[in-house]
Amino acid sequence: MSFFLPSLKKSGCLDQTHLVICNVGSRKSQIKDDYGSQDWGIFAPHLTIYGFDADADACEAANADIEARQVNWTEKHIPLALGRSVGESTLYVTKHPMCSSLYAPNESYLKRFQKLPDLVNLDFTAEIETSTLDTFCKAEGINEIDFLQIDVQGANLLVLEGATWILERSILAVQVEVEFSHLYINQPLFADVDTYLRKQDFTLFDLMTAARCVRSPLYSKTRPGQLLWADALYFRDLIQEESSEILKTPNQILKLACIADIMDFTDYALELLEYLTLQYGNDEKYNFANNIIESLTQIPELVQQGLSSLPVVARIRDYVSGYDIDSLSVKTTS
Repeated sequence: MSFFLPSLKKSGCLDQTHLVICNVGSRKSQIKDDYGSQDWGIFAPHLTIYGFDADADACEAANADIEARQVNWTEKHIPLALGRSVGESTLYVTKHPMCSSLYAPNESYLKRFQKLPDLVNLDFTAEIETSTLDTFCKAEGINEIDFLQIDVQGANLLVLEGATWILERSILAVQVEVEFSHLYINQPLFADVDTYLRKQDFTLFDLMTAARCVRSPLYSKTRPGQLLWADALYFRDLIQEESSEILKTPNQILKLACIADIMDFTDYALELLEYLTLQYGNDEKYNFANNIIESLTQIPELVQQGLSSLPVVARIRDYVSGYDIDSLSVKTTS
């Protein structure tokens, strides 16, 4: 649950902010895959979601679902396999379709783990057309993507390498599935993805939904198998002096703060909102002092401690209006 966004939405601070999400490997298998119904939906109707999947039937089902629900945001799913280049590739379709990949399953390794072969072993292959995210964006006139999620079973680095143009000009955060062992033959691993994204000035913030697999029915509760894959979350740092001048604008920093808040990095969201207030707060569009105060008052422990004792409150105090910080009461006018 986001912490600052409800206050930002209520005060109109998001009225002019349009957020664009790109989900590569957009088959909706869990509720968390339905972005619009999650915290991201607070941006609607100023929310656009592009989904890509090699499975045309999955895209058709997703588009039909969006139409049937009559959602108040823009969302479309494109039956297109994304990779490093435009051309033909072999799709290795696995026993469970969600594990299909542009890389062949490493069956000799997979069989050493419980249950993995039932999911990832090869079912059949198909020759498919591939494109790149850059090619699609340029063809469709898409100049901005704010949040990029990639989950394409071992081929995640290929998608990133085919997205250098849009990465450099707009993307603020990336959530990408990474593997730590070769579940697919010759696939890039976490270290390769991490190196690439760091060269693009992204910083690793977390490894989420870490997946472990056991090799036998006997395993330790404290070490329940080998870590095989996880979702890695990367953010840009638009505060540091070396950050991209193209992206270092108040509106982009606000978007980054909102994404950090949605992804439950409240501390980073607060740092960014404070930075905007101190650097650009003379423009009321970027003065978030009242939003910070309002949000902090939702934490009883901080109220009991006294908000005026918090360093962040002391720094933004001159930008606060309508609050008596020491008593935490809204000033009334006669």
